[in-house]
Amino acid sequence: MSTDVASLIGSLEENIAKVLLGKDEVIRLCVVALLAEGHLLIEDSPGVGKTSLAKAIAQSLNCQFSRLQCTPDMLPSDILGSSIFLPNQGTFEFRKGPIFTNVLLSDEINRTTPRTQSALLEAMMERQISVDGQTYQLDKPFLVIATQNPFEFEGTYPLPENQLDRFMLCTTVGYPDRDAERLVFNSHRTGEPVDDLQAVMTDEQVIGLQQKVRKVTVEESVADYILDLVQATRENKELSLGVSTRGALTMYRAAQSLALVEGRNYVIPDDVKRLASPVLAHRVVCRGVIREGQRNRARQILQQIVDTTPVPS
Repeated sequence: MSTDVASLIGSLEENIAKVLLGKDEVIRLCVVALLAEGHLLIEDSPGVGKTSLAKAIAQSLNCQFSRLQCTPDMLPSDILGSSIFLPNQGTFEFRKGPIFTNVLLSDEINRTTPRTQSALLEAMMERQISVDGQTYQLDKPFLVIATQNPFEFEGTYPLPENQLDRFMLCTTVGYPDRDAERLVFNSHRTGEPVDDLQAVMTDEQVIGLQQKVRKVTVEESVADYILDLVQATRENKELSLGVSTRGALTMYRAAQSLALVEGRNYVIPDDVKRLASPVLAHRVVCRGVIREGQRNRARQILQQIVDTTPVPS
C-alpha cells in the first residue's frame, strides 16, 4: 500500500478517535464500511456515543451531511422528497429530500415505521431512488449510518431482514474503560469535541480509496473459505435463516476493505475471521430466541462456525 493511502486512512481514524476515545476496533470497522461502499448499523445502549461516532465520521469527510431523527410519524417523503405543485407554471417540481447527500445519519432508525424504513432500501442497494415514476441517481460517495437501541422496545419497530441485509456491518460501541471515560470528562469540559473536528478527506479521495478496495486480491482458497462459512450458516440447525448471497458478497468486499486498511493488497483468512460477527451476525435468525437475545446468540453461533470451519493455509 502506498504511503499516501496509509496516511489518508490513518488521518481519518485519528480524527474520529478524537471523539470516540479508546475504541480503535470500532473506528476501524466504520472505516472498512466506508471504503467498501457499504452502510453501517450501530446498535448499543443510550449514551455510549453512537450518534457522536456517526457525526465524527461525517465531520471528517468534506462531503454533504444530512441527519434524520426518526420518529413514528415520519413519512417516506420526509426522506426522499416530494413533488410540489407550482400554480404559476401549472406543473409539479420535485423537491429533493435529505437522502440526497453523501453521508446520511438515520438516528434511532427503529423508531420509524417499516413503511418509512423501506424508503431507504433502493437507495442503499442501488444508489438511486424512484419517486412518481422518475428515477434519481444519488451522488458518490453515499453512506448510510443508522443507530438504534436494541434494549428499548416501547414505541419501536424491529428492522425487517431485508433492511438488515442492506447494512454491510453491524457493530456496538460499548462502555469505555475507566481511563478513557476520565478523558471524556476532560474533552467535554468546554463543549462537544465533534463540533471542532475538521475534514481530513475529500469526496474524491474517498471514491479513489473505494476503487482501490476493489483491486485487492482475494485468492480462490480465501473465497472458498467465505463460501464455507456462509454455507455453514444455512445448514446450522440453530439458525432458521442463514446468510444470503448478498451477505456473502458483502463479506468478500468487506474483507478486501479490511486488507487495504491494514496495509495489504491481498486478503488473508484472518480478515474473514475478524469480520464474521460484524458482517454476518445481523443477517441470520436464531431459532427459539427472544428478540432481546437474538444478536448475542447469533454471535456465539457464528464463533462456533468459525472455530469449526477448516482454514485455508
